Amino acid sequence: MRIAVLSGGVGGARFVRGLLAHLSSPAAPAGAAGAEVTVVANTGDDITLHGLRVCPDIDTILYTLGGAVHEEQGWGRRDERSTVAEELAAYGAGPSWFTLGDRDIATHLVRTRMLGAGWTLSQVTAALAERWQPGVTLLPMSDQPVETHVLVDDPDRRAVHLQEWWVRMRAGVPAHGFPLLGLDRAVAAPGVLDALREADVVLLPPSNPVVSLGPVLAVPGVRDAVRGTRAPVVGVSPVIGGAAVRGMAEQCLAALDVPCTAGGVAGLLVDLLDGWLVDDVDLDATREDLSGTGGRGGRPETVGTDLLMRDVAGAARLAGEALGLALRLAGRDAA
Repeated sequence: MRIAVLSGGVGGARFVRGLLAHLSSPAAPAGAAGAEVTVVANTGDDITLHGLRVCPDIDTILYTLGGAVHEEQGWGRRDERSTVAEELAAYGAGPSWFTLGDRDIATHLVRTRMLGAGWTLSQVTAALAERWQPGVTLLPMSDQPVETHVLVDDPDRRAVHLQEWWVRMRAGVPAHGFPLLGLDRAVAAPGVLDALREADVVLLPPSNPVVSLGPVLAVPGVRDAVRGTRAPVVGVSPVIGGAAVRGMAEQCLAALDVPCTAGGVAGLLVDLLDGWLVDDVDLDATREDLSGTGGRGGRPETVGTDLLMRDVAGAARLAGEALGLALRLAGRDAA
């Protein structure tokens, strides 16, 4: 079984961790033994700080699957220290609004050195994965830098990096768009399009549809590969009861005049979807929202469940339901 996953950061990482737990459990579907999981990670969040190349979503996936993530935050390293950040602050060396932990800095140092030596981001990511053994093939969406910026009402400048808008501004400044700098030079990283075309199942975890899934799908060829794959495509809503489970999806959707509902999010992805998992509280409204739409083979089949991933077991349950829906849509027995 070949499973392809398009992933943002925290939500995607926790979902994939749950997927791996499900695949290794007695509840796993027939044929799951030896399943190959390929995760295509968003790199639109990437930024250069203090001369170091930082890839937040890639690192969150590595740390989460490698057992080193700060569980309460959902990102960063467990048992982190901030000695370097404190020294930088003493020198007045900014930016002060983005703190890199000491352990995390080691990852960025290795990545930056390898990139400077001519390695591609795909090659660097594979090398980093040798340490963390994530249990998946982890691919960046592109080897070329693509950075998400935000058009804001700001007296000094009109566009800021996504990290500045989210971390420094706390998404408190209204956004008007999310241009992707470098997209015109980007191509899908090696293996990305093949993983989507040859998959038996494609899963879209509960990630921000605008700045997590959006940049991945914007890379030339990726959306077409998802739309054209023979595999069933099942997505999981990141919204429950009109509010994002975490992150800034509400502000991002508002900037695009898209309602912050499970149906609103589905509308951004409807050309890709065969199935759509929503929370039980949103099931009736979402079915009504999608009643006049058509997915790849007609209206996506919408199924209600408990979307909260409270722990690994909860994430495994949710991932199992998404996989089960995909296999059912493919005409296979998930039991």
